[in-house]
Amino acid sequence: MSLVILGLAAPPAVSAEAGGPAAPAVVCGTDGSTGLAVSAGSAGDCALALRVADAYTKAGLREGGAVTVVRADGSVWRCQERQGDPNPYQECVDATDTARHITLTS
Repeated sequence: MSLVILGLAAPPAVSAEAGGPAAPAVVCGTDGSTGLAVSAGSAGDCALALRVADAYTKAGLREGGAVTVVRADGSVWRCQERQGDPNPYQECVDATDTARHITLTS
């Protein structure tokens, strides 16, 4: 008989200076299309974060930093790939409140 143990942990918040996603502190779940983890600044932003991630992945993730503009719940988000350390990640920023960030990470 063998025993398999699987440990899952939320990705750590990493500052932009360290080469990773800046603001997200709460893992909201996964994007249904890509399976990427979706994170937001607070648990109260999770429902919106998942809708923004869905709109972004439906619009087509673009590599190399090209910006994709998506709309969710009446707000406009600018999404693009960013270089993390070591892996790239996707980030969406609210066009009217740049303090609001959503990230998609593997």
